[in-house]
Amino acid sequence: MREDIELSIVIPLLNEEANLKPLYSELKEALDALGRSYEIVFVDDGSTDGSVQALAELHAADDRVKVVEFRRNFGKTAALTAGFRLSHGQIVVTMDADLQDDPAEIGVLLGKLEEGYDLVAAWRFERQDPLSKTLPSRLFNWTVASLTRVRLHDFNCGFKAYRRLVTEEVKLYGELHRFIPVLAFLKGFRITEVKVVHRPRRAGQSKYGIGRLGRGLLDFLTVIFLTTYLKRPLHLFGTAGIAVFLVGFAINAYMAYLRFFLDQAIGTRPLLLLGVLSMLLGLQIISTGLLGEMLRNLTFRPEEEYSIRRVLD
Repeated sequence: MREDIELSIVIPLLNEEANLKPLYSELKEALDALGRSYEIVFVDDGSTDGSVQALAELHAADDRVKVVEFRRNFGKTAALTAGFRLSHGQIVVTMDADLQDDPAEIGVLLGKLEEGYDLVAAWRFERQDPLSKTLPSRLFNWTVASLTRVRLHDFNCGFKAYRRLVTEEVKLYGELHRFIPVLAFLKGFRITEVKVVHRPRRAGQSKYGIGRLGRGLLDFLTVIFLTTYLKRPLHLFGTAGIAVFLVGFAINAYMAYLRFFLDQAIGTRPLLLLGVLSMLLGLQIISTGLLGEMLRNLTFRPEEEYSIRRVLD
């Protein structure tokens, strides 16, 4: 790691050609005013417009601009993971490329970080997005905060500041980028949030889709499992497995009573098959459960999450 770089700005993007040069201009002005050494790491997540060419021009004009180009779209989590691994700053700031995050607010995040926190999340207090985005987001934020005890108002905001150790220790895959504060909190890092200005989108289109809500729910279930039951999975799956097993056992006990005490034929009765299957299913839940997810977490290698075409360093 290059110790001379104090600050890395990591920006994942997809088809943001019209926003990139204005964003760079605002970033340069804001970062120069801070008086810290910095780099700007753009991670192109398979753009199909002119984003890559625009980034190449920025890199040619300023050697503090690094460009990571994926071969195809791998998702925001993969883009952030690549940016974390290929950046060098002791402090990492992530933000979106749509110009809705104000680069002038970076100093606010850094000031809060210097109070002793390890992760500072931005809270888009007056969010400039349509109701179709803000309503599901509010429900999502309330659910996550209620079930995890992480009291943030805006989990999904990409504008955050991290100490390097957080980006090195938190494992990301799938679409777990939404839950970085939760994962960091459960590792013992100090997290907080600050209110920031949120601006309307000037150009391009939002990458938000209704499918993200469903994926977010599934990823949330993964986070709950990994953070609550990873070290004691039988507390969850053992309970469910025993319950299913006992249902099957009760059915089979009833079948045995009919056969041995009432001398009734049970060999062709569907209830017998249900009892046997329930007992087997209960044993499978107990023995396997989400073992695959556990192994996925323990054997995770970030380089498998994406494929880089080239790096302009």
